[in-house]
Amino acid sequence: MAELRMGRGVLRRKPIEQIEEGDASEQLTRTLGLWQLTAIGVGGIIGAGIFTLAGTVANGTAGPAVLVSFLIAGVASAAAAFSYAEFAGMIPKAGSAYTYGYAVLGELAGWFIGWDLLLEYTAIVAVVAIGISGYFNFLVEDMGAELPVWMLGAPGTGEGHKVDLFAAVLCLFIAYLLTLGIKSAARFETVVVVLKVLVVLLVIVVGFFHVNTGNYSPFFPFGVGGAFTGAATVFFAVFGYDAMSTAAEESKDAQRHMPKAILYSLAISMVLYVLATLVLTGMQNYTEVDPESGFSTAFQSVGLGALADVIAVGAIIGILTVMFTFMLGVTRV
Repeated sequence: MAELRMGRGVLRRKPIEQIEEGDASEQLTRTLGLWQLTAIGVGGIIGAGIFTLAGTVANGTAGPAVLVSFLIAGVASAAAAFSYAEFAGMIPKAGSAYTYGYAVLGELAGWFIGWDLLLEYTAIVAVVAIGISGYFNFLVEDMGAELPVWMLGAPGTGEGHKVDLFAAVLCLFIAYLLTLGIKSAARFETVVVVLKVLVVLLVIVVGFFHVNTGNYSPFFPFGVGGAFTGAATVFFAVFGYDAMSTAAEESKDAQRHMPKAILYSLAISMVLYVLATLVLTGMQNYTEVDPESGFSTAFQSVGLGALADVIAVGAIIGILTVMFTFMLGVTRV
């Protein structure tokens, strides 16, 4: 009997009505509108991947068919997006998949999902913060300065490295923004996301005038299978709205706005990803695309090396918004 009672305890589910009601004194303030939520979603989906991952897949996995890879990943991600949109409208509370799992699958499943989200979001913030420090170093060196080796990486990542100072400071900065309250933090995120999208559009528009359609042939150099393999690689580049859904409890009209924001953010991101990959593989033959800095080398190949700094700034801004979205998710779970 004891085992039966324990089983019922860990498998019990919390009715949606109780989740929605909650304790009024513990509820978060609803201040986020549709476009602020969409900006948070776009911030989580579009990061440095648009400048790096596209080149990696184009060079070694899919060739010009990297466009197809992103489309396949987008369709698969949309299936999850529709599920998140339905849950977010049905259960407009903080917690994202943790709350949904608790309500549908039970307490034990919710516990595992909650810890998985915390570990996932924390790891993402740490990894992208490390990535941004490399771009900072690139810009500083481009201005003729040289940074001390000890502050450029964690111990074991390079000779003389002691701490990745840029990464640590950035994490503290994003944490500070979140302590100011969601209204001020979301305003900052919206402005930065707009800047990021403008940089991406600038790269796409300028690059469009240097596209050589001959670079698109052969379109499937690694076969159709290469495009599907590439889709598996880029899938996580089009999946970030789950962290945005943790802000459901702070939406002014979550049942209407959250589903729209999830779908809008995915649609906007997919359009930018597709256009960017078209420009990248059109400017330079896929065999010559640099897996680590695809757009930088592509623009250098057509005599526009000065845009490398713009791309670096765009990557930095993109990473900042990713950090914001996922650190927001950590605090809300």
